[in-house]
Amino acid sequence: MDISKRTGLAECARYIPSPNHDDRPDPEDLSLIVIHNISLPPQQFGGEFITQLFTNCLCESDHPFFAEISHLRVSSHVLIRRDGEIIQYVPFHKRAWHAGLSNFQGREVCNDYSVGIELEGTDFEPFCDVQYEVLANLIKGLQRDYSSLRHAPITGHEHIAPGRKTDPGPFFDWSRLGEALGIELPANAVATTESC
Repeated sequence: MDISKRTGLAECARYIPSPNHDDRPDPEDLSLIVIHNISLPPQQFGGEFITQLFTNCLCESDHPFFAEISHLRVSSHVLIRRDGEIIQYVPFHKRAWHAGLSNFQGREVCNDYSVGIELEGTDFEPFCDVQYEVLANLIKGLQRDYSSLRHAPITGHEHIAPGRKTDPGPFFDWSRLGEALGIELPANAVATTESC
């Protein structure tokens, strides 16, 4: 997958800009990949509610749960939908607001230096084959086009915000992703992309 260094966009992604981003403190410091899951309404797939959340257009009256989250100002760099479509909300060289209060190996504010990748899914069921394929291709493209990500750790939101977040959850197959990337990723654990 090709990433334009000029625009910071994945060339195969549908780009829907989110206002919920800003500049990174150090635009050269991309050193972590964080995997999330999201579904809106919870445990329902399809529709445009995730995009509406990330673009501050979520209507509280569309679902009772939305009253709890419509005030949030959040985003992710990309969303990989159940059918494999990629929607990009924030260029990779900008800071998306995906991690919240977070800490990776003693370093706080993960948004400053991470790429956030959302998978349309839940903690309660497996992800789709095509999502793993697209995720692996995206990570390979990021590693190829951003030298700082070549050996960057890949982790889950649950690992950088333990007790607060649970995604991508127990159904995310870390070993499958590792196999697709040609590296070893321990099951449900933080790992670097350096070969063992």
